[in-house]
Amino acid sequence: MADIKSPTVSNPGVLIPVNPAIENYMHGLLRHTDHPVLTEMEALAHKNNFPIIGRLVGVFIEAQAKMINAERVFEFGSGYGYSAYWFARAVGSKGQVICTDADFLNQEKAEQYLSNAGLWDRIDFRAGMAQEVFAQTEGLFDICYNDVDKGDYPAIWLMAKDRIRPGGLYIADNVLWRGRVAVENPTDIFPGWTEAIIEHNELIFNDPEFDTFINPTRDGVIVARKKTA
Repeated sequence: MADIKSPTVSNPGVLIPVNPAIENYMHGLLRHTDHPVLTEMEALAHKNNFPIIGRLVGVFIEAQAKMINAERVFEFGSGYGYSAYWFARAVGSKGQVICTDADFLNQEKAEQYLSNAGLWDRIDFRAGMAQEVFAQTEGLFDICYNDVDKGDYPAIWLMAKDRIRPGGLYIADNVLWRGRVAVENPTDIFPGWTEAIIEHNELIFNDPEFDTFINPTRDGVIVARKKTA
């Protein structure tokens, strides 16, 4: 779930993908999504500088999940359940979201928040490394969602792509990495992460089995749909 604070325009090594005024306008349209639990989760993220996808991306991934009638979602990196909140709303009472995080405290927080939201019965939260949990989990998924450390992005894609059912989705956050993917000399506080994201994106766009695009909202969300026969 690693991320960074929003950059300033004075830093030539980063870019803001979407003008903040546009995102503020879009946020203003989401008042109908207000929920006490969601507000608490966002306040905790702000207080602790903890990376979450934010409400604009949350609404987006919920809509994507609903459009393909997703019922089984695997999350590579769940933090304390913010993205799972949106997926759990989408999959319905018979659906399941498998969450992963190496921090047991995040699992406890997720249970508290998602229970209060009436969504915990749709969650299977497994503490541990996402890659290991995925390898131990059988079957295909409607959606594989990737938000782990960015250096692992190419490997996660290669693991996940064959476990997505035809018509299903691969979704990953932070694929513009504050615009670093588009500048010549990016300032990267995590060595190699920009290069890994660039590799990840190119692998997906060059895969003939998927139709792919990037939504530039917040920090960029890639959505790749596995083609049907």
